Amino acid sequence: MKQSEILVEMFALQQKLNDDTNGVGWEKGYNKHKKEINWKRCIYMECAELIDSFSWKHWKDINKEPDWENIKIEIVDIWHFIMSLALEYYHNDSIQNLEKIVDDLIKTKEFDDFCKESTPTLGTPSFIISLIERIIHETTGSNTDVYSSIIGTYLTLCVNCGINLKELYKYYIAKNVLNQFRQDNGYKEGSYIKNWGKKEDNEVMLELLEQEALSADELYRLLKKEYSKITASKF
Repeated sequence: MKQSEILVEMFALQQKLNDDTNGVGWEKGYNKHKKEINWKRCIYMECAELIDSFSWKHWKDINKEPDWENIKIEIVDIWHFIMSLALEYYHNDSIQNLEKIVDDLIKTKEFDDFCKESTPTLGTPSFIISLIERIIHETTGSNTDVYSSIIGTYLTLCVNCGINLKELYKYYIAKNVLNQFRQDNGYKEGSYIKNWGKKEDNEVMLELLEQEALSADELYRLLKKEYSKITASKF
C-alpha cells in the first residue's frame, strides 16, 4: 500500500469507529447521549499515561527499563485521538475529505523520517518525555489549531520510539479491532471485562499479533475466543 492509502484507511476507520461509538455528528462536540467530547483532553490524559511507561520517578524504580510494549500501545491510543481531533477540525471547516487531511499530513517536514524503515529507539527517555510534555503543553493551551501544532511533534515522538508508519499502521489496525470488540461487549455500559486473567486485553492483543500476521477479521475472532474463556469462568 502507498503511504497515502495507509493514512486514508486509518482515518476512514477512525471516522467509522467514532460514528459507531459516539453517533453521527459527533464532530459538533457532543456524542449521541449529549456528553461533551474533548479530544484535546483525551490526548493529554493519554500522554500522562505514556509518561508513566518510563521510570521518571527519582524516588522509585530508578533503574527500571521503559515498558516499550506498553509505550507502543499508548502511542497508538494517542494517535486515535489526534486523528479524531483532525477529523473534527476539518469537518468544522467544511472540509470533509480524507484525502485533504492526508495530503496536509504528508506535507509536514517530519513525515519523511516517519516513513523510513523501522529503526531502533533513537531518543533517550528524558528526551522522549520532553516531546510528550510538548504535546501536553499544546493541548492544554488556548491554541485553536492544535492538530497542526502537535502533528509534527507526534511524528517525531514516534520516530524516537522506533515506530514508523508501517508499525503505527499495524498496531492501529489491531487496536481498532480491540476497540470495536470492546464496544460490542459492553465497554460503554461498564460490563466489559478488561483484565483477562493476569493480563489486560491490550497485552493479549499484542501476544496474538506476535504469533502470526493476522487480518482484522482473524484478530477479532481470536479475541472473541480468548474472551469467551474469561466470561465462561465467571459463571
